[in-house]
Amino acid sequence: MSELKARLQSDLTQAMRDKDEVRLGTVRMVLTAVTNAEVSGKTVRELTDADVTDVLATEAKKRREAATSYDNAGATDRADLERAELAVITGYLPEQLTTDQISEIVNAAVAAVAAEGRSGPAAIGAVMKIVQPKVKGRADGGFVAAQVKAALSS
Repeated sequence: MSELKARLQSDLTQAMRDKDEVRLGTVRMVLTAVTNAEVSGKTVRELTDADVTDVLATEAKKRREAATSYDNAGATDRADLERAELAVITGYLPEQLTTDQISEIVNAAVAAVAAEGRSGPAAIGAVMKIVQPKVKGRADGGFVAAQVKAALSS
């Protein structure tokens, strides 16, 4: 069992003891998502910490999008709950990169691709191929893609 999954299970037990309903529900939901990922596909497999982090990142993205949707619909109580769940989930994710750190990574990748003679919008795929492994799980993909497009258009 991965260390992250074991930590989630331990935290689930602690949330039950503490009667922390938000943490309990969120960790339970994340563990369900991890189990679903383990049994999806043709064979059952045990997820690595990196795989569990991917599941956590997906769940965090769902919470961000749901909170925005609830805010737009005027359901602030539901949006607040989604944000509380997001706060629990982000506690398990690696430390997020700052905007400056992302810009630094993007600029280095753009320079590397430009050295190969590629530039402009046609180079987006090549730049993302370099950037993605460095920011995976540590930055929002949409934000990173916007940074890459901006860097290539300037």
